[in-house]
Amino acid sequence: MPIIEVTSLDHPGVEVYSTLTEAQLRNRLEPDKGIFIAESPKVIHVALDAGYEPLSLLCERRHITGDAASLIERCGDIPVYTGERDLLASLTGYTLTRGVLCAMRRPTPPAVADVCRVAQRIVVIDGVTDTTNIGAIFRSAAALGIDAVLLTPTSCDPLNRRAVRVSMGSVFLVPWAWVEGEVTPTLNALGFKTAAMALSDNSIPLDDPVLKEIPRLAVIMGTEGDGLSHEVITSADHIVRIPMQHGVDSLNVAAASAVAFWELRKKR
Repeated sequence: MPIIEVTSLDHPGVEVYSTLTEAQLRNRLEPDKGIFIAESPKVIHVALDAGYEPLSLLCERRHITGDAASLIERCGDIPVYTGERDLLASLTGYTLTRGVLCAMRRPTPPAVADVCRVAQRIVVIDGVTDTTNIGAIFRSAAALGIDAVLLTPTSCDPLNRRAVRVSMGSVFLVPWAWVEGEVTPTLNALGFKTAAMALSDNSIPLDDPVLKEIPRLAVIMGTEGDGLSHEVITSADHIVRIPMQHGVDSLNVAAASAVAFWELRKKR
């Protein structure tokens, strides 16, 4: 594997780590050429275990024989860019987490029907644009038995660098897809009932027994502030609220998702 010393901020080959925006990395015009960045050895190992293709590594020189050694061994004949800590921090805009980044090939997005084929519990993320929340929802989904994640086009990309980091690699563990159009009719056609998480006078509590008896359930989570749209709420099969105390009206969407996933988990 070639070890390439980075000596300046415009060194050839490192633009994917520095000058390219998330949109440019995603490359919507040519999806088959899309790239994303995974950060930290643990997260990169999870991605490799899941079959994602590495394109290059960027790490501090001291990590070549340290934290990055096992990654270098696994990744085959790809470039390994290295340099001093301060230079790499200037290049990427922040100090690297444990000193390692990996540029990876973005996979072709699967179809909704494919990721939902054998699923019993899924979550639909509708209009959530905060990368931290996306990462946290994926981490809870992986930990608490959610079989698949669907995202509307107005939601943040799960392969955004920060979302990947916050998820601790969970975005590589749970199947996910983009869902277009009306959510409830699409999922009803696949055999799911939908539960929209919303504050509404006609909502039922999260622990209502009727929800646990549904064999295939999709939980729809909206963004903080505006929440789900009126159209999404009224079209859902059920409107669901988390009972609150002390006058608190809602939870952060990431916290609410974890509560909902645990309560509505599939029967073992």
